[in-house]
Amino acid sequence: MPEIRVLVADDHSIVREGLRQLLSSQPDMEIVGEAKDGQEALQMARSLRPDVTLIDIAMPRLNGIEAVRLIKEAMPESQIVVLSMHKKEAFVHEVLASGALGYVLKASNSSDVLEAIRAANRGEYFLCSQIEADVISTYLKSGKQKPAVRGYDLLSEREQQVFRLVVEGHSTGQIADLLFLSPKTVEKHRSNIMRKLGVNDVLGMVKYAVKIGLVDPDLWED
Repeated sequence: MPEIRVLVADDHSIVREGLRQLLSSQPDMEIVGEAKDGQEALQMARSLRPDVTLIDIAMPRLNGIEAVRLIKEAMPESQIVVLSMHKKEAFVHEVLASGALGYVLKASNSSDVLEAIRAANRGEYFLCSQIEADVISTYLKSGKQKPAVRGYDLLSEREQQVFRLVVEGHSTGQIADLLFLSPKTVEKHRSNIMRKLGVNDVLGMVKYAVKIGLVDPDLWED
């Protein structure tokens, strides 16, 4: 049976060690890399092109949700499963909207992790049993659309990407590296974003992100 090539991304070494032992014991799985933060996960996904990336969402340098978006943008064919301690339904919806197919809690049985990886590799959705069974159904019925947000919805897809990275604390240089843009282009996007949102600086962008619910402090409480 062909092996499923898996990239593991988690900032806790003990979690990575446990996942390494679990996945290595499976005849149909192979760990092709391990990342300790979101930015490293993105870089390794781009270079290794795994079949499935197993990733946490609360990580340094680049949170997992944004990493999911960027991985899917670079490699639409590569599937993603999120492994997290966060049970909030809002996170699940955000992860699915970002392009992941699976969401498993760290408190889940190891069998859920394995099943989620196999399901994602088949292109199927999987949620662990601790999460409400109707979450995927509700998400799919909603048409994968979020409620309209005035201002933010006026931004282009690239501007929204830059906006999210700015409010997460990334510098112009870091954003340029993540998105393969020049610093000058990133600065132009920032200028356009502030003009469209009617804010004057990064603090204003952060306040706007909190107001519309784009920034959730729980994401960094790991």
